[in-house]
Amino acid sequence: MGTIGDTAAAWAGLRGLPQASLAELFAADPGRHEALTRRIAWPVQPGSSAEAGMRIDFSKTHLSDAALTAFEALAEAAGFGAARENLFGGGIVNVTEGRAATHGALRGSGTGPQVEEAEALLARMGMLVEAIHEGALGEIRHCIAIGIGGSALGPALAIDALTRDLALVDVHVVSNIDGLALEQAFRGCDPETTLIAVASKTFTTIETMTNAASALKWLADNGVEDPGGRVVALTAAPGKAVEWGVDETRILPFPESVGGRYSLFSSIGFPVALATGMDEFRQMLAGAKAVDDHFREAEGRANAPLLAAFADLYYTRLRGCQTRAVFAYDERLALLPDYLQQLEMESNGKSVTVDGAPVDGATAAITWGGVGTDAQHAVFQLLHQGTHLIPVDFIASIAPGDDLDPAHHRILLMNCLAQGAALMAGKPSDDPARAYAGDRPSTTFLVDDCDAAALGALIAFHEQRTFAGAVLMGINPFDQFGVELGKAIAKQIESGEGEFDPSTKALMAAAGLG
Repeated sequence: MGTIGDTAAAWAGLRGLPQASLAELFAADPGRHEALTRRIAWPVQPGSSAEAGMRIDFSKTHLSDAALTAFEALAEAAGFGAARENLFGGGIVNVTEGRAATHGALRGSGTGPQVEEAEALLARMGMLVEAIHEGALGEIRHCIAIGIGGSALGPALAIDALTRDLALVDVHVVSNIDGLALEQAFRGCDPETTLIAVASKTFTTIETMTNAASALKWLADNGVEDPGGRVVALTAAPGKAVEWGVDETRILPFPESVGGRYSLFSSIGFPVALATGMDEFRQMLAGAKAVDDHFREAEGRANAPLLAAFADLYYTRLRGCQTRAVFAYDERLALLPDYLQQLEMESNGKSVTVDGAPVDGATAAITWGGVGTDAQHAVFQLLHQGTHLIPVDFIASIAPGDDLDPAHHRILLMNCLAQGAALMAGKPSDDPARAYAGDRPSTTFLVDDCDAAALGALIAFHEQRTFAGAVLMGINPFDQFGVELGKAIAKQIESGEGEFDPSTKALMAAAGLG
């Protein structure tokens, strides 16, 4: 890591740069779109010379050549290269908890021993998936996957994206402790043919374990003779799963050094593999590894996730933007904004540096978004004519996901590209109510097709973007102590212990919790 003085000087240099409009930047450099477009590719099939990939166009951001040079100096001062090497080398990057962060090893990006361990665990998961598909646990047509946070958001995203045409097993992901969520899953499943997958890193998470107990009761109440025999545990604490009653043959471990929001590529992805098959799951891993390889090898502005982090910090710290919007122009990616909310806000929503000192500027932006074209008729009014400057990410697939008239997908893509162009160009008018200021930034992601590899690539891209931003800000993206206080107070309410403010006491009494 660089010294505080080093990064302070780099930030001072950035703050002293003149700001140009997007129109001025394009006028000064007609080839700007080429200079600020990156492509990351991967084989269409393992061993194939044919490639698919993802194109990312950053040219509609306000990053000038001078700003990019200054951000590269910041990355050097912050020790980005060493931090990246430490991440993939299995060093301690989660300093508050004294842990490595080995999610990259799950897709083959890490040290030899870490990758070998990940491959062994993946093979174990593959054997169980294959056995279930072949009827080893009886006829399994449904799965209720119970988790919370990353243990639910990742599988829900991947299953929704990849099984719209066909699912080998019908998977219902349940995270909310609200019983309505679990009851809805029950209504969609036949207990005689339903498997329960319980995902919890510690196997003690109260929401997850309460839902799991209710799911087992549902099986028993509906005549299943051995409900416990229908449970698969996905955990970093296999001993706890055994204590809970899960047979060792149905426990799929993952390393303690894999955080929940980074865990989709571990056994937490078991429901995805169950629904799509292991070949699709491995394609998702391959897309993620292609991004990892690019992130490890490319330097400075050539590195697409690092370039995205430059843009993020430009808008949060130099332009005072508090939010970043993500709009997926593909129904298969409808859950991507939800997934990115946790990844980015839980990782980089911090107010102290790795040394425990107060940060010297804004950290994570508030991530929000939706699906195009729906969002155009809901929130785009604010993006075009509101008083907030909000950088936008547009994500679309060149290939359609439907078999309808090609006009559907053509109109979808036209709208996606038109929104980015309109945000930048604006439109003057003598009528102030009909005037568009323009000069509003966006980044566009175009995948060749929204398949398993592309989904893995998109997820890994945002993981590395988040990590790069954390290094530039000098914060730890791998702890999440901010989620603990509310849980602790909930336990105090349950036990009747602790002192509460008058408002909370009144609310407890009104809710029957006093």
